[in-house]
Amino acid sequence: MSICVDILEGCKVPVRLKNSEVYHRAEILSKREVEGGYSYYVHFEEYNKRLDEWVREDRMDLSKLEMPKKETKAQLKDVKSQSGSRASSPVVEEKSMGCIKKRDTARKRLRPDGQANSSIQVDVSDMNNAITTTTTATTITTTTTIATPTTTTVTSVISANSENLPRQTGSMVSHHDDVVTRMKNIEKIELGRYRISPWYFSPYPIELTKLSVIYICEFCLKYVKSEVCLLNHLRKCHYRHPPGNEIYRKDNMSFFEIDGRKNKTYAQNLCLLAKLFLDHKTLYYDTDPFLFYILCEIDEYGFHIVGYFSKEKESAEDYNVACILVLPPYQRKGYGKLLIEFSYALSKIEGKTGSPEKPLSDLGLLSYRSYWSQTLIDILIRLKPGENGDRPTMSIIDLVEMTSIKKEDVISTLQHLNLINYYKGQYIFTLSDETMSAHESALKKRIISVDQKALHWQPKDWSKRKW
Repeated sequence: MSICVDILEGCKVPVRLKNSEVYHRAEILSKREVEGGYSYYVHFEEYNKRLDEWVREDRMDLSKLEMPKKETKAQLKDVKSQSGSRASSPVVEEKSMGCIKKRDTARKRLRPDGQANSSIQVDVSDMNNAITTTTTATTITTTTTIATPTTTTVTSVISANSENLPRQTGSMVSHHDDVVTRMKNIEKIELGRYRISPWYFSPYPIELTKLSVIYICEFCLKYVKSEVCLLNHLRKCHYRHPPGNEIYRKDNMSFFEIDGRKNKTYAQNLCLLAKLFLDHKTLYYDTDPFLFYILCEIDEYGFHIVGYFSKEKESAEDYNVACILVLPPYQRKGYGKLLIEFSYALSKIEGKTGSPEKPLSDLGLLSYRSYWSQTLIDILIRLKPGENGDRPTMSIIDLVEMTSIKKEDVISTLQHLNLINYYKGQYIFTLSDETMSAHESALKKRIISVDQKALHWQPKDWSKRKW
C-alpha cells in the first residue's frame, strides 16, 4: 500500500543506505522535481556530511516520517542573523563518495580508521603544571575554527562571556551551517589523471555548479568549464609546478613554499579546491597572512599536487598548521603523516613548538594522534638506563624540546595511550608489550618520512617585513 504524504524540508525519516538494506535516520535538507516525481537531499544523522546524497522516495520508510518542528520567532531571528554564506547553486546529481580514476570503474573507498614492562620516570611538577594549564584553558576559552580560500583554518580564542561569533578575517573561517553550505554543489572535478567526487560545498561560480564536471589545471589550479577549454589552457599555461620556492626534494617527492600575498590567485584557487574536502569552513579571499606548503609527486610530465598545509606568517598561539589536506586519490598512502612531520621539521628549524589549529576534522585528528603517538613512543623506546642501571628519566619538557610538539599535545597523547601512571608518589611512563608491538607494526607500514638533510629553508621574521 502506497503512502501519500507531503515530504517537506526539515522532515526526518529512515533512509536506506546505498548498496545496503539497512535504514538510518536522516534529515531532508532540500527537494527538487525530477522525472517521475521528486528527489530529496538527505543528511544521515551522526554520519559525516560527505555521505550526504540525493535519494528518491523508494529508499525511504515513509511510515516513520517525522514532520519538522515549528521554530519560535527568537530561533528564526537567530538563524537569520547567522546566515550570510556565499550564494552558490546547491543543485547536484546523485553521486558516490570518493575518487574515481578517469575512465576507470574502480573506486577508492575512504575510511577513517597495558602494564609496564619498562618504566621511565617523569618530572612530576612539570606534569602537574601542564595538566593544570590545559584544564584552565579549556574552562576559560572556546575555540572557533574559520576557513578561507586558502584552505587555511584560522582559530580565534573567545572569552566565555563574550558573544560566540566567528572571526571574519583570515583565509579560512568557521561558519554556522545553513541550507546552502550544508549541500554539495559540485558533482565531480577532473584534476590531472583523476575524476573526483567532492565531499562538501565550495563556492565556485554558480555557472560552474550546473555542470557535470569542473576541469581544473593541476599545475596552476585554474578552473574551466569543459575539456576543450582545459586543453586550450594547457597549451598556454607555463606552470609545471606550483609557483614559489622549492624547499625540499627527496626521490620523487617535493615541497614548495607559496606566499599567499605574492601568489594570491594560486592560493585562492587552492582554497576553493581544498574546500571541496574540508567541512565547516567558508571562504574569504584574504590569503596575504598565510604561507602554503605544497607536496608534489614528480614525474616526466611535471609536479603533481598531492596535498598541502597552510600556516600563518605570525601566530600568537604558535600554530604551525592552519589547514591540512591530502587529496582523495593520494590518501591512505602515508602522505598525511609526511605533511605533519614536515610542519614539525619547520618548527624545529624555527626553534619553536607547534600545534595544529583546533578543532581538527575527524581524519585530521586520526592522522595527528597517530603521528604524535609514533613519535613519542619511538623516543621512549630508545631511552637507555642510567649509569648505575637506574630507570631512564625523561620529563615532559624533554619530550617537547626533542619533538617540537606542544606540551598540551604531548600530555593528551600520553593520556590517550594510557602511558602515564602514578606510582609511589611520582608519575611514570609505562610501555607494555602490546604498545611496543603495535608501534613496531605501525613503523613497518610507514614507508616515507622527512629527510632533514633534504630540507633547505630559512625562517623569516615576518614581524619586521611588509606582507
